Amino acid sequence: MPTDPMPDWVLTRRRAIGDNIRAARTAKKLSQEKLAEAAGLDRKTVNRIEQGAHATLIDHLLLIADALDVPLADLVR
Repeated sequence: MPTDPMPDWVLTRRRAIGDNIRAARTAKKLSQEKLAEAAGLDRKTVNRIEQGAHATLIDHLLLIADALDVPLADLVR
């Protein structure tokens, strides 16, 4: 069962992953909308993940990594 509220280090790490996704997306010159479309997700979901405001599913991270054509490890480092 997850801790409520989440420890600060989890939130910090979540934001770092969002920053990595944003950096990869902007390097590919994609908008959030285009990334969401390529990944089969909603733009709001991509925004929440990038902001670190959303505890995302590993499936979503896999879809995003695939849409960006980057290894998942690059997004979660």
